[in-house]
Amino acid sequence: MTARCFTVGPLQENCWIVSGDEGRALVVDPGDEAPRLIGALEELGLETEAILLTHTHFDHVGAVAALARHTGAPVYCPKLEVPVLQDINSYIFPGYGPFESHDPEETIEGGEQLTLAGLTIDVLFTPGHSPGHVSFSLPEHSLLLSGDVLFQGSIGRTDLPGGDYATLMSSIAMLLNTLPDETRVCPGHMGATTLGRERASNPFLHELAR
Repeated sequence: MTARCFTVGPLQENCWIVSGDEGRALVVDPGDEAPRLIGALEELGLETEAILLTHTHFDHVGAVAALARHTGAPVYCPKLEVPVLQDINSYIFPGYGPFESHDPEETIEGGEQLTLAGLTIDVLFTPGHSPGHVSFSLPEHSLLLSGDVLFQGSIGRTDLPGGDYATLMSSIAMLLNTLPDETRVCPGHMGATTLGRERASNPFLHELAR
């Protein structure tokens, strides 16, 4: 299993291409720059088996429609946030976009276990940054695709519509309490980290330790 990061768009969002068996791949949160992502997949010789979304803020879904059309891969979207993906231009900041909306082929809520690209993926419900936010855990590989829940030295913002600080902290506590410290965290912004490193040094998590 290999997880490759491609930082895209004006908000420097991390799209992750996770490759499993026999040249099959998952694309997680393709936020922008669809031609670049398509080119990377072709250069790597990877076939996209699915497009997974942690949430539907525009900086995470701007390339979804183009990538889905090009690859034919189904899009897995948090169920609570399907209306946003279907009408994305009603949910963007001034000065950004326009983006292409998309009707997802699959919905997820948390609690599912997916088998895609030869990988086993646990879908974890991690709201707080957005109402339907999910994270993707690959326990066999000690990997967590955390979207905008947990960052290196920081946490997701909660001042956007549907955000809630207490809910976000509860989601982070769940991750810390259920996944090993050595779990590698692949976030939606900034660099990769581990749960153990964030438990020890992230100033936003000090209250959880208390």
